[in-house]
Amino acid sequence: MKPKAINDLRERLHEISHLGATVALLHWDQEVNMPAKGANARASAIAYLSAVVHNKFIAIDDDGLLTNLKKSLEAGALDEREAVIVRETWRSYEREKKLPEAFVKELAEVSSKSQTVWAEARAKNDFNLWRPWLEKIVKLKQREAEYVGYQNSPYDALIDTYEPGMTTEETTRALNDLKDFLIPFWQKIMASKTKIDEQKILGKFPIKEQVAFNKLVAGKMGFDIEAGRLDKSVHPFSTNFHPTDVRMTTRYREDDVLYSISSTIHETGHALYEQNLPAEDFGTPLAEAVSMGIHESQSRLWENNIGKSLPFWQYFYPKLQAEFPKPFKRLKLPKFYQIINKVEPTFIRTEADEVTYNLHIILRFELEREIIEGSFEVKDLPRIWNAKVKEYLGLEVPNDQLGILQDVHWSGGDFGYFATYSLGNLYAAQFYQQMRKEIPKLDEQIARGDFSAVNAWLKNNIHRHGKTYHANELVRKITGEELNSRYFTEYLEKKYREIYKF
Repeated sequence: MKPKAINDLRERLHEISHLGATVALLHWDQEVNMPAKGANARASAIAYLSAVVHNKFIAIDDDGLLTNLKKSLEAGALDEREAVIVRETWRSYEREKKLPEAFVKELAEVSSKSQTVWAEARAKNDFNLWRPWLEKIVKLKQREAEYVGYQNSPYDALIDTYEPGMTTEETTRALNDLKDFLIPFWQKIMASKTKIDEQKILGKFPIKEQVAFNKLVAGKMGFDIEAGRLDKSVHPFSTNFHPTDVRMTTRYREDDVLYSISSTIHETGHALYEQNLPAEDFGTPLAEAVSMGIHESQSRLWENNIGKSLPFWQYFYPKLQAEFPKPFKRLKLPKFYQIINKVEPTFIRTEADEVTYNLHIILRFELEREIIEGSFEVKDLPRIWNAKVKEYLGLEVPNDQLGILQDVHWSGGDFGYFATYSLGNLYAAQFYQQMRKEIPKLDEQIARGDFSAVNAWLKNNIHRHGKTYHANELVRKITGEELNSRYFTEYLEKKYREIYKF
């Protein structure tokens, strides 16, 4: 009976995943290909299909299949893989069944329309154009928290979507500790006598050649182009429909080739995770990422720990010089390495250096936590945003395009997401330290353009497990201890004291 029940559950999850992939494809197309006038029709289609997926999922237990399997789980009658499928499916089911169909449909439609308005508002530098839509989304997310339930903060119900088991209190404590280190640290760097002129890497780089170079980098890192795509969008992102169909996007600037390369390396980290999930378990939790924090650890590890390292560019820099001789031919690698690791507070999160980046995340986390808790209203967001940028980064925000309108996340309803970027940095530093212990000649391999050991280590330790382990369990399994922020702060201290000589 049990094998048949598990197979029945797999079949039902498989069907639901096909529908979910269709919704994801509509979202991808909305950002990459959709004509502007298609926004309303697309929003209706996404809302309709989101409701179908929701109903299909909560109907999974109409005949008691999942309930009976949960009893088998509690009785210890399932093997490890079966237990993961039932445990994680039940967890999602428990949450999803609390959300009314009408609410799911409304949130999907409002978020889709909001995203289109946000893009227009960003282009026009007009927060008030988007403000009514953000107000709707905040109210919807507050309702979601009430439907799902929480113990202390309504934000707990939202962050749990992205980082299961993490609470607002734990996240606040971790990010406050990080903030206490980062602000005086970047100020010490700015006081250093070492000055770095990043203007030396600016020039004129045809987009067509940039696209080709980005594809070269992604492919060398291990991205299977026959199982994915790299396209252009306003805001870089990754999505997946199956391990054999993983899409990512980047954005380009004609005067700065690194503007796209950094984003591509980041998104390739996400894409490699998705491509390395076990395709034979598609549709089940065995082929899903642990959490968004662990997902971000993959993108941040590739983007920063590896992608901004000297060995990485010992391999790629000669290729960059050959493709874009102006200005790189006359710029030596040590100087280039300094430039790509320059620390300087900036308005834009996605362009921030490793040291100040987390202050952008902490700012957003604090704002979304407080607005979900009802501490202030949407109309107050730009003012409070600007004040925090001044306090944490020492900058005066000149307009909303460089401030409150720069990120796509809130327009799509992703409240609870931002903290996972910083958690990802902490996970990444701890994983990278362990990787270096287990691969003694890692730098030499990377300098030769050989990323096979990196990919094998990540796949073996993280990707192949799907949701077998929760994030805290995975960290303990890989590193032998709990998540510890000292790995990240020690990594920053060592690297930037060497660069800035203080």
